[in-house]
Amino acid sequence: MRAVEWLDGKLRILDQSKLPWEQTFADLDDYRDVVLAIKDMRVRGAPAIGIAAAYGIALGASAIRTANKDEFLVLLNQITQAFAVSRPTAVNLFQSIDRMEKATSGEGVSEVKRALVNEAKRIHREEIAATRQLSQLGANLVKDGFTLLTHCNAGPLATAGYGTALGVIKAAKEQGKRVSVLATETRPLLQGARLTTWELKQEGIPVTLITDSMAGHFMQRRRIDCVVVGADRIAANGDVANKIGTYTLAVLASENDIPFYVAAPTSTID
Repeated sequence: MRAVEWLDGKLRILDQSKLPWEQTFADLDDYRDVVLAIKDMRVRGAPAIGIAAAYGIALGASAIRTANKDEFLVLLNQITQAFAVSRPTAVNLFQSIDRMEKATSGEGVSEVKRALVNEAKRIHREEIAATRQLSQLGANLVKDGFTLLTHCNAGPLATAGYGTALGVIKAAKEQGKRVSVLATETRPLLQGARLTTWELKQEGIPVTLITDSMAGHFMQRRRIDCVVVGADRIAANGDVANKIGTYTLAVLASENDIPFYVAAPTSTID
């Protein structure tokens, strides 16, 4: 199951807006459809958005019909600007745009088009490698028999890779550890209820869905061994911005002496 995949010159996405009720894939060959998929949250999660945008830019470039490089770059800029406004809060989106723009140094238009596809694939490979590495490092903090609490959704769906918070949990299972998860609903869009529980079930990891306001009760009753969440953005001083409700969980964990971990790649650091 891949949230984003490049197949035969098209971008295949898993429509996350329909999960968990339907597994629907769409093959996109027009960059405008990729922009719309990001806006409509059919593709979501900053890393996955960055990857989808890179492939979308490559799609748009391939459709430009001019051999004049200056004209090509003007039209390509219009495409990158369309992606820039598709999800302004996704830091990976702008990193991908920047990398794709830097990949246009080739002499001819055909050479640049090939370079853009290759750069998009490179961005995707790097994200998979980064999330796998951080997940394995995080799994070393998880002990056998742990019950972990997580918030929102930070698995393969959000990263188009291995996952961050859920990647840690997956890696712990792969290490042979018995783990279980309490997942918050994450209102109002229910990413935890719809997506996190679905992903964990796909991995065969025991998961219990709880309402957002139940976390304090389970912490006070010592039913949670640690909390692991992803991050939308991390400031240079270590401050973390994430889904609404994350701060509440951090305060509750601190009050109850429960370890609280943030799993994120370095690309999340602003």
